[in-house]
Amino acid sequence: QVQLVESGGGVVQTGGSLRLSCAASGRASFSSDTMAWFRQAPGKDREFVAVISWNPGNTYYTNSVTGRFTISRDNAKNTLYLQMNSLKPEDTAIYYCAAGRYYSTTPGDFESWGQGTQVTVSS
Repeated sequence: QVQLVESGGGVVQTGGSLRLSCAASGRASFSSDTMAWFRQAPGKDREFVAVISWNPGNTYYTNSVTGRFTISRDNAKNTLYLQMNSLKPEDTAIYYCAAGRYYSTTPGDFESWGQGTQVTVSS
């Protein structure tokens, strides 16, 4: 199983930016996986944010972040990224990276998960 570790979370003002990273332990496993970001706010279900395929690197975003967030991956560095711009208070959540077999927006389709990194957007 791929081991994933998120980083880059923090506190930012409304309208600010953050760049999240997710480091994977194995180059081969990471490169063959679909990768995604999910988030979870207190009292709410885990929510899909963005997904990226291995090749050609197709991406898909939930409507609420389209145009503001960009998912990318650097397979040579075994790292997944989420660039978050124009942040809003409703983006506040714990953000998790995930790896799985399928190009999907469903949490249950992903086999490996990180521990999460907190993102807080102040008004």
